[in-house]
Amino acid sequence: MKPQRLKKGESIREGLVLTRGVGPLSKGRALTAADVRALADLPWSELSVIELEPGDVHEAEAGKRIATAAAGEGIEVRPMDGGSFPLAATAAGILEVAADRMAQVNLVPDLALYTHPRGYVASAGDVVGRVKVVPFVTREDRVAPAEALARGAVRIRPFVPLRCSLLVQEELAEDALARARKAFAAKLSYFGSELGTARLVPASAEGLAQALREEREQGTRVVVVAGSRSMDPADPVLGALPAAGAAMVKHGVPVYPGTLLWVAQMGDATIVGAPSCGIFSKVSSLDVVLPRIMTGARLSAEDLAALSLGGLIAPEVSYRLPRYQSGLGRGQLE
Repeated sequence: MKPQRLKKGESIREGLVLTRGVGPLSKGRALTAADVRALADLPWSELSVIELEPGDVHEAEAGKRIATAAAGEGIEVRPMDGGSFPLAATAAGILEVAADRMAQVNLVPDLALYTHPRGYVASAGDVVGRVKVVPFVTREDRVAPAEALARGAVRIRPFVPLRCSLLVQEELAEDALARARKAFAAKLSYFGSELGTARLVPASAEGLAQALREEREQGTRVVVVAGSRSMDPADPVLGALPAAGAAMVKHGVPVYPGTLLWVAQMGDATIVGAPSCGIFSKVSSLDVVLPRIMTGARLSAEDLAALSLGGLIAPEVSYRLPRYQSGLGRGQLE
């Protein structure tokens, strides 16, 4: 690239890149034939421009190429805005990032690729990342390797509709069960799923095991058991799981509030145990674990253990929570 300063009256050519704005012509703009004609009538005495040389690439072309390469499943590239190209989610889901490759892109001079933290719960339309070329002009030998490194580095793992049920293993007044049903159904609607069964079940190992087997026979993929007291070795659910053919994945999760939450697996169905029905109306570990389940993923003990970093639920880690209702904080229903 060749920086130049041109005085009024000197020859101005199409394709020169402005490094300072002139009237309505913004900095970074590659001059068109119409721009060259317009400059004759604008008040200026000196133009700061860059003349492109072989191997040079304008920021708009370079940024779009890298953004297009980085956009994986569930990501669209929006038009250049504020000097960068937004990467937006086309559907609700969880942000996944190839962090190592993204870091390598950012080691290439002139280039910047950045996103929300991995695990961000995105609604459709959310801008989850951006691509920026720092100078107005960069080099092809930087852009091409960055395209290869960035390929599919940013993607959304979408939520999928799943059959869900709520089993409450404690005596509740009908209005309390109705509130729990309403709150849980509202949360599931964010993921594009509906609450099927919501019922009281006997607080016994036999009764719980039978209820779990019935849900499996009906094709339920997500079962939430409320009223669990799994810190007690005598809790009926601890006997119900093996009796129903289920296995505990993780007894307790490293997230607060809601550390007593547990996750089990029964075939292709995920079972989640929550201490009480109040957990549905409050922000808790359920709101961290549920989005990951609603992608259809089968969570491992390692997946749940990894939630420990950022496991204290606070505004600083709210990106892990769904935005159930517009106008409210993440994870909140009212």
